[in-house]
Amino acid sequence: MSTLVTEETVGFVRKIGLNRPDKRNAMNIALIEQLSSAFARAEADEAIRVMLLFAHGPVFTAGLDLMDVFPRLGEADSLFRSAGLDPWATHGPARTKPLILAVHGKCLTLGIELMLAGDITIASEDATFEQIEIDRGIFPFGGGTARWVQTMGWGNAMQYLLTGDALDAREAHRLGLVQRVVARDALMDTAMGIAARVASKAPLAIKATLESARTAVLDGERAAAAKLLPAIMQLAVTEDAREALMAFMERRPATFHGR
Repeated sequence: MSTLVTEETVGFVRKIGLNRPDKRNAMNIALIEQLSSAFARAEADEAIRVMLLFAHGPVFTAGLDLMDVFPRLGEADSLFRSAGLDPWATHGPARTKPLILAVHGKCLTLGIELMLAGDITIASEDATFEQIEIDRGIFPFGGGTARWVQTMGWGNAMQYLLTGDALDAREAHRLGLVQRVVARDALMDTAMGIAARVASKAPLAIKATLESARTAVLDGERAAAAKLLPAIMQLAVTEDAREALMAFMERRPATFHGR
């Protein structure tokens, strides 16, 4: 099987690369399965604290490979459930480690939904975004319908979901789809800098932050509030919390071990 997804570890960061450049990184079934497996390996590896998703070649992704996937969409309920951790976070266990994306060139359909399922997206100035399922007689099935609305509000979301119109990087930033826009040649360094900074923080606190925020989005503020005190009491007695206090008192950077 060809390597459609690359994996490289840099410090506490697992770099995961879409690697089908001859097909503009269009996502066929094999790529989706390899991506899911790569996410599962990063999630299970205790030495990894942050995932960074990027793409090889001139574009991030042309989205769904219609010729490969479309004939099998009728079995979508079982098609994407067995390979590992769902990168789109629509089914199965939730990812507990932060996901940062570095996006350049064209980013279509499932690529945008990967961004919306992630935590921080850095885009290059040449990035453009199109959610064009409406032109194919289908709709975004990777969580996009809900997450576009959550990210930018109903009217802004429907403007693009119902038309398939393109956004450039600046408009995507204005609407909250991406968090930072940088020069193309600064994209990976910027994304890696953010990933490394996140990875330097306390892993248990990162996990708790993601879980609390996700609970608020999915189940509501009251559900999240009910878990705040139990969660903070657990964190307060960890080795990492004691290390943070000692580092503060000794005026030095803290070194966390996820314990």
